[in-house]
Amino acid sequence: MKLVVFQGDAAPVPPEKRLVALEQALIGHTLDLVLCPELFLTGYDAQADFAHRAEATDGPFARAIADLARRTCCAICYGYPERAGDRLYNSAALIGPSGDLIANHRKRLPSPGSFEVETFARGPAVTFADVNGWKIAILICYEVEFPESLRQAALGGAQLVLVPTALGADWGVVAEHVVPTRAFENGVWLAYADHAGSCGDLGFYGGSRIADPWGNVVAQTDRADTLITAHLSRDSVASAQSRLPYLRDCSSL
Repeated sequence: MKLVVFQGDAAPVPPEKRLVALEQALIGHTLDLVLCPELFLTGYDAQADFAHRAEATDGPFARAIADLARRTCCAICYGYPERAGDRLYNSAALIGPSGDLIANHRKRLPSPGSFEVETFARGPAVTFADVNGWKIAILICYEVEFPESLRQAALGGAQLVLVPTALGADWGVVAEHVVPTRAFENGVWLAYADHAGSCGDLGFYGGSRIADPWGNVVAQTDRADTLITAHLSRDSVASAQSRLPYLRDCSSL
């Protein structure tokens, strides 16, 4: 699988401009899966009117992403504020290469001390999906910082975990150390997509990366508006989990 992580500019702009930036970044690439940051539709903006800007899983932005997925023949995972009845969720949708909705993850652990706590309802669990023969799990931001989240994903059969995030500028330890550790602990690929720059008073660390099942960072970036790519192998998942059988032996603890 060829995976792309898109680290987009955090500045508040209309959704259509975010979509144009993503499409332009993908020009010339042949790929299977794209991961975008948390709340990609609106930006991680504490001042945004989420009640007005949230949309359903088949809303206008979702349809635009579906069209882009069809034209590029790849799956796209992106964060957005979801409206479901009278509730709002901090969600991540996974759109397949044919433009269909494969999975929709609702964040269950809001980032502490953030606007999320009062704005969004909590989702139920880790979300799983199948793309091109890969078993994929989706988490959002703060959820990856809990060993239990990745362990649930791995025990559920995930070979790749997608994590859209909005990592603050002061929390580089998460990208630099926690993310590769979570991949190593579970023998899975882990893709982590942050914003670049700042939005209002919020600065973002950037540092998007892809870690392999041995905990090695095979692709990363700094704080620039850019994308990174990696070729993923399912064989490396089987190899890592066989050599270090954490998933088997954790049941004995």
